[in-house]
This record gives sequence, structure tokens and C-alpha cells, in this order.
Amino acid sequence: MNIVLLAGIVINVLTAIPVFLQLRKHPRGLFVLFFTEMWERFSYYGMRALLIYYLTQHFLFEDRDAGGQYAAYTTLIYLLPLVGGILADKYLGTRKAIMFGAVLLTLGQLGLAIEGPPAKQTLTYQGHTYAFQVTGRASARHVQLKVGEGAYDFAADSGGGLAVKGLPAASPLPGVLAKGSYTLAVQKRNPLFLNVFYLALSLIIIGVGYLKANISTIAGQLYPQGDPRRDSGFTLYYYGMNLGAFWAAIICGWVGQSVGWWAGFGLGGIGMALGLIIFVLGKPLLEGNGEAPAPAELKRPVAGPVKLEGSLYLLGLVGVAAVYVLLRHNAVVGALLGLGSVMVLGYLAWFMIRRCDKIARERLGLALILLLGSAVFWALFELQGSAISLFTDRNVQLPSNGFWTVTAPQTQSFNPAFILIFAPVFAALWARLGRVGKDPSPTAKFGLALLQVGVAFLVLVWGAHFVDAQYREPLLVLVISYLLQTTGEFCLSPIGLSEITKLAPAVLVSTLMAVWYLSISWGEWMGGKITQLAGTDTVGGQVLDPRLALNTSTHIFGIIGWAAIGFGVAFLIATPWLKRWAHRVAAVDAEPEEVGVLPAAIQVEHG
Repeated sequence: MNIVLLAGIVINVLTAIPVFLQLRKHPRGLFVLFFTEMWERFSYYGMRALLIYYLTQHFLFEDRDAGGQYAAYTTLIYLLPLVGGILADKYLGTRKAIMFGAVLLTLGQLGLAIEGPPAKQTLTYQGHTYAFQVTGRASARHVQLKVGEGAYDFAADSGGGLAVKGLPAASPLPGVLAKGSYTLAVQKRNPLFLNVFYLALSLIIIGVGYLKANISTIAGQLYPQGDPRRDSGFTLYYYGMNLGAFWAAIICGWVGQSVGWWAGFGLGGIGMALGLIIFVLGKPLLEGNGEAPAPAELKRPVAGPVKLEGSLYLLGLVGVAAVYVLLRHNAVVGALLGLGSVMVLGYLAWFMIRRCDKIARERLGLALILLLGSAVFWALFELQGSAISLFTDRNVQLPSNGFWTVTAPQTQSFNPAFILIFAPVFAALWARLGRVGKDPSPTAKFGLALLQVGVAFLVLVWGAHFVDAQYREPLLVLVISYLLQTTGEFCLSPIGLSEITKLAPAVLVSTLMAVWYLSISWGEWMGGKITQLAGTDTVGGQVLDPRLALNTSTHIFGIIGWAAIGFGVAFLIATPWLKRWAHRVAAVDAEPEEVGVLPAAIQVEHG
């Protein structure tokens, strides 16, 4: 056990007991959905805690390539639930869609556990090739250059070359290799296991597409219209979601780097399998909710012996193949995202001009402005799994001494931990402000969210003044940054979809919900570009120049931090004008029963 595991147990005990006592007052089907979603989030966030490290340390992708892969993956993760929701609503029903998605997710997570041999990197100098060897894991990971029978440390030279330390005088390799005098290459990146990796990610993406949009729908169907338990039921359900995310980073992050990548990913797969088993066995408790709208239609033959239901599952497998191709050519994902955005925004512009009166036009305009703020926020916030993770591993002081040990992937538990701790605080705050008529408007809350996420990155820049001899910032600086990102999340995510759907005309509600997810996808894509800009040169997955890595990261963090603050200030300044565009629709946000549940619902909209 380490300090993070102990802290996790304490937080769990303090927050979980009242939650489980409350669960007894709700439909029994909520137990099924609570634990199914908890294990699904455990599998997803366990994988996310390790993914960027797996790319850079196992497959030895450079930061730029790893950032592109990560961006393509997360962009598609937030696009595909739209398709899964449509198929469930029209044909499969949510229960069968969830089961199919859970099967694909389990296969994908277990597929990631097929680790294969690590990639090897070599250095070639004057026709001779030398290999880099890697020993240890996590903070004990050590990369050295093999020359003859010895292994030697290395670092960047002041002239931009490579300095190899401790070489004997008779070595065929000089102690300092001038820039341009040598070449680096990654060898033996096993194509079989690389293809297995991309296939596993494709299964996860399509699995999330079938599952994520539908499991929340069943939760809503458990309660009849007007049931006063509905809001508190969703609060409990979202607590389970955050609980899974919290433990995923702690356990999978630790096991993945301490035991092996296969073990961390495998635990995620086992977690998803448990979620699937719970959902299947719990079918009677769902009381018929989530079934297909026209069960007989699913049995209709569409191509020979293939029935409609089977064809929809085959469509999912075709989707896996299509996503596999996109992941191998991730630049295409950005082009498709841009094309889709142009088409959607073009349609909305036409609708605003031709079909809307002044009030509807201004409400839609306000919705689009909020969506812009959403994209900017998620571009920074979702760096937790990529640029911030790399920065943590390379430039943050992580204690590594028995019980006092914190691994880099485990720091991704900070965000869900703060959600579990502070959700009741923010629920009480919004309710109190609502009762006295001082609850900020949604536009103002978006502005506050952008300010906080911007300041969170400036905190990391400020922390560079307190680095140690290895150019590592204190862990407390990272904790403060995560706290500010989480409080910013409280101000934006809980009211985002709620406000968007209120502002949309009835015929455009589904379209605006799709655009909300599109804004998150844009945030993921922009986050990938930021990760690429913040990257630095590595050899064998190890940074050559920690000082340069620190300076590069904090330079980019400073730029995006001030940019987010600029957007936040603009939102706050424009609030008095933009508030009028709502034409009083936002007034319902001040209702205590709605405000009280929203902060706990944070993860559902972007997780």
C-alpha cells in the first residue's frame, strides 16, 4: 500500500457510506446501473491513466506522434456515442445496445493487455549501430546506451548533440556526439502487437459509442414522471461514475507501471467484464426498461438469414474496422471533424436565418457562444491525460519511498477525488445563491470556469520557480492545479447540456446535443495539438534535457493559460448583453431542486 491508496480508502469511507444508505431508497435497477457504470468508468480511466505512457515508453513514439494518436482516439470517443444513441432509440433499445457495447469494451480492454515486446531504439554513428537498454519501471526506469559490454548514461549536450558519460578512452564512440553526426531510429516496433493495440482501441471506441449514450437513458426511465427521487437518483448514479474513475487511476496506474502494462490494462478489462456481468444478471431489476421500441422489427430479415438485429451488430463491427483505419491515419480524423463541423454550423446558420424569429435566433446565438467556451475549456482540461501526464512524469517531484510513493498515472485520481469531496459543497453553494437571487448566469459560470482552468496552468508556470536540481516542481503545485481545474469543471460541465437544450428550439434539441459533443471532440483535438507543441525530444522514452522539457511545457502552458483567461474575461464582460439573449430561459437554473443535483453530475457529459 502507498499513500495514494490510503488516501483513497479514507475518501471512500467518508463519502461512500451516505451514498449507499441513500441507494436503498431508490429503484433496485439503480443498483445495477450504479455498479455497471462504476466498472465501465474504472476500465476507461484505468486505460487513460496509462495510455500516453504506453505510447511513449513502450512503443517509443515521440511526443508529437503520441499526442496525435491520443487526440484521434479521444476525439472519436466523444463522437461515436451520438451514433449509438440513434441506433438504440430507433432499433435496438438501450439495454441491448449497452450489452453489445460492454462486450466490445471488454474485448478492447483485454486486447490492450496483450503487451508484446517493447520497441527498441538504436543510435548509428559512422556506420556502427548501438542499442539503448531500458531497466526498471516508473520512477526507477533507467535508459542507458550499450557500448561494447558496458551501459552508459547520456544527456543532451549544450551544442544540441549527445553526451555519453563515463565512456572508456578506447571506446569507438566519442564522449560527445555532435549534432547531425548520428542518427536515432526505433527498431523492432512489432507490427503484430501494434496492430493488436490499434484494434483494441477501435473496439473500445465503438463500445463506448454503443454504451455511453444509453446507460444514462435507462437511469432516467427507472423513475416515473414527477418522481421526487429522480434528481437524487441521478446524483447517486454519477457518484458511482466518479468512484470508478477515482479508483481506476489509483489502482491501474500503480499496477501498470509497477507490475507491467499488461497488468494495468488487464485490470481495466476485468473491471469492464464485471460491469457486463452485473448488467446481464441485473436485467430483472430493470423492470422492462430499455427494451427495443419495436421488438418484432428486430427479427425482420434484411439480407438472407441475417435479421435486422444481427445487421446492427455487424454494423458495429464494420465501425470497428473503419475506426481502425482512422487511428492508423489520425490526421484524417481532424479533417472529418472539420468537415462535419462546417456542415452542422452551416445548417444552423441557415436555420437561424430562415426559420427563427428574433428571440429564437438570439437564443441559438447564445448556445453557439457557450459551445465555443466549452471547446476552449475541454481543450485545456483534457490535457490531464496527455500533456499534463507527460509533464508530471518528467517535471514533478513524485515521492518514491515505500509507503510515500506516488506514481505519475496515480495523479490522475486527483480530479475525481476533488469531485467526490467538493460536489456537496458546490451543490450547497449554488442552492444558497439561488435562494437569495445571486446565482451567476450560465454565461458568467462559463467565464469563471475558463478563468479557473487558465489560472490552473499558470500555477504550473509559477511552480517552475521552485524546481529541484532535476528541474522538477513540487507535487503541491500539481495538486493546486488539479483543484482549480476541478472547481472550473463545477462551473461549466454541470450546466452545459442543460442550458444548451433549454436554448434550442424543440426541433433542434437533438442537433444541439450533438454539437455539444462536437465541441468536446474539438477540445480533444485541440488538446492533442497542444500536447504536440509541449512535447520534447526523448530517447528510449526518456527526456534528453529535463530543463528544456520544463521550459517548453511551461512556455506552452503560459500561452494557453493566458488565452483561457482572456476568453473567461470576455465571457464575463459580455454577460450583461448575452444574458438578454436567453430571454429569461436561464431563470429556471435557479431552482434549488435542479441546482442541488448538477455538480455531482459532472462526469457524465465529458467522461
